[in-house]
Amino acid sequence: MTGHRESITHDLHHRLDVVRSLEERVREETAAHIARRNLWMPDDLNSADLALGEEHDQSLRELRERARGLPVSVRAAVALNLLTEEGLPHFHRLIATHFPEGTAWREWNNMWTAEEDRHGCALRDYVRDARLFHMRIFEQEQYEYIAAGFDPHWEQDPYRLLAYTSLQERATQYAHANTGRLARDHEPMLQRVLAHLAGDESRHYQFYRAVFADLLREDPNRALVSLLKVTVSFAMPGHAIGDFEALSDLVAREDIFGTAQYRDIVVELLDYWKIGDMTGLSAEGAKAQERLMKMPSRLERMLQTQQAKREARTFQFDFIGEQRIRI
Repeated sequence: MTGHRESITHDLHHRLDVVRSLEERVREETAAHIARRNLWMPDDLNSADLALGEEHDQSLRELRERARGLPVSVRAAVALNLLTEEGLPHFHRLIATHFPEGTAWREWNNMWTAEEDRHGCALRDYVRDARLFHMRIFEQEQYEYIAAGFDPHWEQDPYRLLAYTSLQERATQYAHANTGRLARDHEPMLQRVLAHLAGDESRHYQFYRAVFADLLREDPNRALVSLLKVTVSFAMPGHAIGDFEALSDLVAREDIFGTAQYRDIVVELLDYWKIGDMTGLSAEGAKAQERLMKMPSRLERMLQTQQAKREARTFQFDFIGEQRIRI
């Protein structure tokens, strides 16, 4: 048993050494990210500046009037998106655990956290100004989600952390962009807010997928095994949210995010990382490669099964009130 523990510890140290050896690549990707971005602030989207006059009060009234027309499905998707964004403290902790001060990784994590923090701020500002929810009820759900924690069973594996962020950043981009698409004809300001969030998620996705590509080159067999473990069990970070099952089912039925979108993300990343072209693998690595290449067809079968068994369902959420949707 002692030998087994020592083997696990040695493997973990090896993984950390490989990840930390990518310092220069992290600096390069961070610089590329900064060059791509347009650093906006929440107040740019929905201002509450001291200098605003009474005409802004009228614009708020008009916003609230437009927001009354938002369907339940859009409100529910906004709630799920906002709750997911508010899980940021857990992700900062998960990343910071592996990287000491003074490293390029820690610098990235701090900047990434600052950028992600604007997402919750901007969306919460919108929700509050638009009076979209019963806020006390919504805030209670948010509190319980944060208090529940987010501790995925990754066995402290930094490879799984980076595989997950690659998948999750793209998934979050889909969720924001598709929610904005449904909101567009009802409330254009909401689409504008969500478009800014989706743009950030796209740029963060580019960073994480590039870094994971380096892991695949430096340590292909371990990286493939870690990627497989994350891919087959992927779940969005909000699974501790009280209404998560119902919210997730509704956004999947509305083609905002579900198995269909996840399948597309997996296909995209398998192609980007050229998983099917990798050679010279160990038996374990080759087995993981084979299973990964079968994931798209597995997800397609899962989607077809879900659709075949799906029956109309009525959704109602306390933070929205008595409004219901049957789909």
